[in-house]
Amino acid sequence: MIFLGIGSNLASNFGDRFKNIDLAIKYLKDKKVNLINKSSFYESVSYPNKNDPKFINIVISVETSLKSKDLMNILLSVEEKLGRKRFKKNDPRTCDIDIIDFHGKIINIKLNNFELNIPHKKLIERNFVLYPLKEICSNWKHPITKDSIDILIKNLKTPNNEITKLNQNDIISHVK
Repeated sequence: MIFLGIGSNLASNFGDRFKNIDLAIKYLKDKKVNLINKSSFYESVSYPNKNDPKFINIVISVETSLKSKDLMNILLSVEEKLGRKRFKKNDPRTCDIDIIDFHGKIINIKLNNFELNIPHKKLIERNFVLYPLKEICSNWKHPITKDSIDILIKNLKTPNNEITKLNQNDIISHVK
């Protein structure tokens, strides 16, 4: 299985953070990346600057015949299409898409000026990846450490109050 993390903490020309994520999924489908499952939306504080706008994040599982580097090129093009600008690491952004896991493989390659590391190097520190990942794949294990998702969540250093699973009413009130 392939797992992707999608996040947004800025509105784009297309709409708000939720719309950016929905459009990212649509653009992926247009590129033959088939959606299998999608987590709820989660809102979390920005890292490392907690004063930046909060993020909306989801994790999706997908299927594709693409190789990891070809998938990454598509992800970068989707981010760009949604108005992402890369000036400084961890800047607020309209769209951020990461490959969390690619069929349990360990991949470290250079891609143009981009380094592709799968599984994502920081995923074990990110509540906004682990909670939605657990929601759609509760038996997932880290491909390198072999730790279960429950152990990874237990070992998180970020406080639980820094992430909120949004319900449908929260989403509707944000969209209005």
